[in-house]
Amino acid sequence: MNTQLLEPRDLDRAAEIIRSGGLVGIPTETVYGLGADGLNPVAVRSIFQAKGRPQDNPLILHIADATWLERYCEDIPETAWRLAKRFWPGPLTMILKCKRRTPEDLEELKRGPVCSMTHFGPRVVPDVVTAGLDTVGMRCPAHSICRAVIKAAGRPIAAPSGNLSGRPSPTTARHMLDDMDGRVDAILDGGDCQVGVESTIVDLTCTPPRLLRPGGVPLEELWDVLDDIEVDDAVIRPLEEGEKPKAPGMKYRHYAPRAPVTVIMGDCLRSAEYILEHISDNYWDGVICFNEYAHWFQEHPVEQLGGARDSWEQARRLFRALRAMDEAGVKRIWAQCPDTSGMGLAVVNRLSKAAGFHIIQV
Repeated sequence: MNTQLLEPRDLDRAAEIIRSGGLVGIPTETVYGLGADGLNPVAVRSIFQAKGRPQDNPLILHIADATWLERYCEDIPETAWRLAKRFWPGPLTMILKCKRRTPEDLEELKRGPVCSMTHFGPRVVPDVVTAGLDTVGMRCPAHSICRAVIKAAGRPIAAPSGNLSGRPSPTTARHMLDDMDGRVDAILDGGDCQVGVESTIVDLTCTPPRLLRPGGVPLEELWDVLDDIEVDDAVIRPLEEGEKPKAPGMKYRHYAPRAPVTVIMGDCLRSAEYILEHISDNYWDGVICFNEYAHWFQEHPVEQLGGARDSWEQARRLFRALRAMDEAGVKRIWAQCPDTSGMGLAVVNRLSKAAGFHIIQV
């Protein structure tokens, strides 16, 4: 397959590929996504094949605006509309009940190809999108080019991050091309992603709502809208054997560069001192650290994560830093880690998963 690199003026071509059942890398404000027609189960299955992604890992449906919710969801709580009014378009995904097909829908499917019922199932969103759950993740992205493609395609786009499964998510078209060249039909270049980590995921099918994945909307901002919210244990620990993921990124090793990562948490000065005390003398140890301490590690490949108190900048730089470590060819990575305030919770979550939860507290 010859992967085309498209420019923003080619968005109609991207929409055409989506409608025809192809795969397109699409820019969002969070990370680049690997998009397919979310109502075409055959097209969605090709997402899993291209990424090497386990099929029990659900996908998110990207829609053009909040009015699309009623097409694909039922029993929508009032909190969903309040969250959409505050954060959409934006980096928030809501888990909602997936709409069931009407008897008329089922009769129409029976009149179609023999395989229709097997492919589509009892809900309006194919089971391959939801991993067989009766819920679906819905998001309206803030990137104008992404929404324009959705509108031009006329259907929701199912899109996980556009990387090989387990690798750091791509925040530029070039990053995605590194992983997906020859695996997808096209990548639409919409510039660098501004948020840098995936969307926040909130499950609205339970009471109180539950944070399943921290991301581009900090927990503190959710508190401004929701009366109460719980943080799922899987945000800070791996899922145990037999636990079924309710949302993307909960179960498998994610965001990982080729070299093993050791995360150092705690006081900024002390974590930098710990790395300095334990890092090997050779070049092959790389360091991801706050800007203030980069000069401590001049003998090693260093990627600056941003200022120690600037969690937004840390989120923007994180995946780029992990990929830069791969390019440097390091054999081990030491990473400073922020606290969990603001966007720090999303950074902690991604670094913890990248390290396989190999974390040292100082």
